[in-house]
Amino acid sequence: MSTPLQAEDSVIIIGAGQAGVQTAEALRTLGFAGAIHLLVDEPHAPYHRPPLSKAWLAGEMDAAQLVMRSPEVLARKSIRLRTDCSVQAIDRAAKTVALADGSQLSYTGLVLATGSTPRTLSALNLPGADAKGVLALRSLDDASAISAHMATCVEKSLGVVVIGGGFIGLEVAATARKKGLTVTVLEAAPRLLGRVLAPVLSDWYAALHRSHGVNLVLDARVAAIEVDATGAVSAVRMADGSAVPAGLVVVGIGVNANDQLAAAAGLACERGIVVDACGRTSDSAIVAAGDCTARRVADGTLLRLESVQNATEQGKSAAAALMGQDRPFTATPWFWSDQYDKKLQMAGLSMGADAWAVRGNMAGDLATASFTVFHFQGSKLLAADSINASKDHLAVRKLLDAGLSPTAQQVADPAVELASLIAK
Repeated sequence: MSTPLQAEDSVIIIGAGQAGVQTAEALRTLGFAGAIHLLVDEPHAPYHRPPLSKAWLAGEMDAAQLVMRSPEVLARKSIRLRTDCSVQAIDRAAKTVALADGSQLSYTGLVLATGSTPRTLSALNLPGADAKGVLALRSLDDASAISAHMATCVEKSLGVVVIGGGFIGLEVAATARKKGLTVTVLEAAPRLLGRVLAPVLSDWYAALHRSHGVNLVLDARVAAIEVDATGAVSAVRMADGSAVPAGLVVVGIGVNANDQLAAAAGLACERGIVVDACGRTSDSAIVAAGDCTARRVADGTLLRLESVQNATEQGKSAAAALMGQDRPFTATPWFWSDQYDKKLQMAGLSMGADAWAVRGNMAGDLATASFTVFHFQGSKLLAADSINASKDHLAVRKLLDAGLSPTAQQVADPAVELASLIAK
């Protein structure tokens, strides 16, 4: 924005997930009194996505607990929520967005919080990819469909196949095992979570899932999805000719940033909508936040983060930018995943690590495991992954925020309190 928003101005926010809602509320906190339109193409009010693959899918959380902000709560903040509202195009010159119903809305400031979309087997030209019962998980409707198919699998004693050994796939696998289902995970790479975890922790997760009865296949090569006479999935055919029977196939092979609207409008996009640390795009009237973005960092490279923290902090930064303020998002990134009764909490980014240290006993009983794997590049602490060790996780975030790098010997020694390293 060349000038901060004024009371007579109007902001349109496309997307009502964590980033979109956070941006709307941050604008009000910063004193913006103008119109805010929160547009979402789903029929639901804003809801929390992380529980969909875990507590909600397991039946441990009801729909009311998923609600992030009800329409009534948003209305009290003069935020107009429009559900089932699909944006077709952005006219940057006219500062309007075209809606699917043929109408247009004008904006002074525009926020793109369009999220991401799961990659599909169809993009891989896999035969049978569009069969009934081949599903991905991103939205509440996706989770509802998976839940319904799981119920059918329980009733008919059918197996579940998960294609992809990333966080979503493994969380779904753990939830399906809780329901007593036979589960096979097919991962094309030689280890689980290979993009984000050190090999030693990948191996630990493989042992964890196998201990819970998951049939885990690494270096898996899927050739086709087999269907029955009704067009529903019946098995996953492997490249070696073997078949894994299935009444449900859940695909978790990553996501693509929803940057199509931005790209069509001529905004800079590269694996997402390119933004700076304050959420600004290549158009001074448009900001972006959340999973749809790729942030340009100090060395010129692009960083894509898919997390609640990133969506929340980028939303605050984007709102500040529209108000003519600088609020760069520079905090240490953190993430989490719940699988069975194990909570993984990750702090920092481990890419480039060349040495590791372990605090706690990760070689002990899986049932009582509590440990942290620290990632170093030379003597510099890059990140740490904690299993059922929240105290370690919080301490590491403070160390990284402060730019402190204790030695590998210090962090591995249980007699050394991590908090004492922060104080020093």
